[in-house]
Amino acid sequence: MSNTDAAPAEVDCVASSFDGVLHPRDVPLGGPRAIRVRRTLPQRERSLIGAWCFADHYGPHDVSAGPGMDVPPHPHTGLQTVSWLFSGEVEHRDSAGVHAMVRPGELNLMTAGAGICHSEVSTANTTVLHGVQLWVALPDAARQSDRDFAHYAPRPHSAGGVTVRVFLGELEGDRSPVHTFTPLLGAQLDLEPGAEVTLDIDETFEHGVLLDQGTVEACGSTLRVADLAYQGPGHGGLHLANRGDGPARAVLLGGTPFDEQLVMWWNFVGRSHDDIAAYREQWQNHDTRFGAVDGYEGKVTRLPAPPLPNGRLRPRSNPAR
Repeated sequence: MSNTDAAPAEVDCVASSFDGVLHPRDVPLGGPRAIRVRRTLPQRERSLIGAWCFADHYGPHDVSAGPGMDVPPHPHTGLQTVSWLFSGEVEHRDSAGVHAMVRPGELNLMTAGAGICHSEVSTANTTVLHGVQLWVALPDAARQSDRDFAHYAPRPHSAGGVTVRVFLGELEGDRSPVHTFTPLLGAQLDLEPGAEVTLDIDETFEHGVLLDQGTVEACGSTLRVADLAYQGPGHGGLHLANRGDGPARAVLLGGTPFDEQLVMWWNFVGRSHDDIAAYREQWQNHDTRFGAVDGYEGKVTRLPAPPLPNGRLRPRSNPAR
């Protein structure tokens, strides 16, 4: 998924009164008539959870009579994209030659490495579109890696009133086979009404609980939809409780603290202003760094990059823990 902000903001991380819960902001995806998404990462208070550097939540949107999702070919560098749906279907095409469908409960992980471009379009038989789009920053040693793509459908398993689907990393004895460049955790958690559980977690990880639906208490706070509750390293357990009358669902993100400084602007992750400026110029000039997407049939053949800000982009990292 592209960051379609016309003027992407630089994130300047400073000491703050961060209280453990990040609240989302609404962002249009793909134009004035397109669906809106709720963006929770990055924010000034917290830029990253492990290497997770971007989190959009969208839906449920009734797209049976509307445009749905139609994101033309756009570039990425220095990151991996994680597509995870709760309902609907999205067609993925990329410049590595991959043509795949994103379906509920199935991980699609695209590695941009040194550069890739891709498109995302909800299919004609999709009536309700609902899911999350997540980005993972690549460490410096891997950010010039080749383009890649992985697909995995995790099996659900029960853990005391919570159904767990682990799509990256390991939780409650279940491990995803998908390779990551830093230690990560990604899992869908479905909580039965009244469920209350403490999950065994890696105490070297920091974690975030992103609420999709229902009323969930996590890390001592009651969450609203698309809120993200943060818990720092040093905890061997993560307590969750469904405080509503119906089922609830959340996405659990985790990873070892990512201590490298990043410059993240639009769809690019680099290490300096000059990195980003070069990526932008290469994209605008159709450089072979990104390749081309075959088979996309939208009216706009590729998303143009927005103008760079007047000042130099500054690296960002998490505020002091």
